[in-house]
This record gives sequence, C-alpha cells and structure tokens, in this order.
Amino acid sequence: MDWDEMSAKWMQFKGSVKQQWAKFTDDDLDYIGGTRDRLVGRLQEKYGVSQEEAERRADEWFRTQKNPAA
Repeated sequence: MDWDEMSAKWMQFKGSVKQQWAKFTDDDLDYIGGTRDRLVGRLQEKYGVSQEEAERRADEWFRTQKNPAA
C-alpha cells in the first residue's frame, strides 16, 4: 500500500490515527484526509516536533498499517 491508497481509504484508517495521536481532533483528521504532507504538518503543529521527526513518526505509523481490504 502507498500513500495514494491511504488517501483513498482514509475513513478506514482514521481510528488508528486517533489512537496513535490523541491530540488530533475530528477536524484535523478530516483535513489530513490521508495525505502524508498534511499529517506531517499536523504532527509538527500539535506535538511541537521538527519536520524530520514528524516525517519519521508518520512513516513509522504508515509501515504498521495493514491494507483493510486484504
């Protein structure tokens, strides 16, 4: 699965994101919409981390996700 697929199936992954990052609101999740850059930006904003750290966290979370259709 790649980020394009994540974006298309975002509704199925929102719960996992909310479990991982409890500071995200429903509005944040709607804004992110499965887009890596938006997730990274919200991680920086909500958790006060650098862009590199936010990218690392986003990519680490992404690697742990299974394709819900599989």
